[in-house]
Amino acid sequence: MESLTGRLLVATPTLRDPNFERTVVFLVAHEEAGALGVVLNRATELPVAEVLHGWEGLAGEPAVVFEGGPMQPEAAICLAKARPGASDVSGFSRVSGPVGTVDLSGDPDTLRPELDGLRVFSGYAGWAPAQLENEIATGSWYIFDALPGDAFVPRPDDLWPMVLRRQGGMFAAVAVFPPEVLLN
Repeated sequence: MESLTGRLLVATPTLRDPNFERTVVFLVAHEEAGALGVVLNRATELPVAEVLHGWEGLAGEPAVVFEGGPMQPEAAICLAKARPGASDVSGFSRVSGPVGTVDLSGDPDTLRPELDGLRVFSGYAGWAPAQLENEIATGSWYIFDALPGDAFVPRPDDLWPMVLRRQGGMFAAVAVFPPEVLLN
């Protein structure tokens, strides 16, 4: 399978794992050794200012820490969007287009003029070699292209149906699929 780095994994309605039900995952890395991504639509109530002083001014709304996934919840991963024309930004590693990761040990003031916002994630989603490919093959995930703003939407709870609706056709119908079919 070709690399899915920079693409979205969107949970299908049949994926009932509570860690990933109705999630949208941005893949930061996908290679033979496995895959790593962050869940884009699980905001917490913990303000970025309480855990990363100085970074709160760059955090987009909502300016809270997100649950990036079940792996290493004590670890922080930061996604940011580079401003148009920004190049070779120290501490910023491009993943896809203007979106990349940020080294949080750096000085946020040096990055401020180069970035159009960021998101901080507690933990991440990780897959062993061939695990993600197996999950895709068994129908747990849809794969879609990411738009540069997907990781930074102001209403992250709306991201799952939003991504599905913009695909059109049957995917748009899946966007309104009830969470509990038997209760409908």
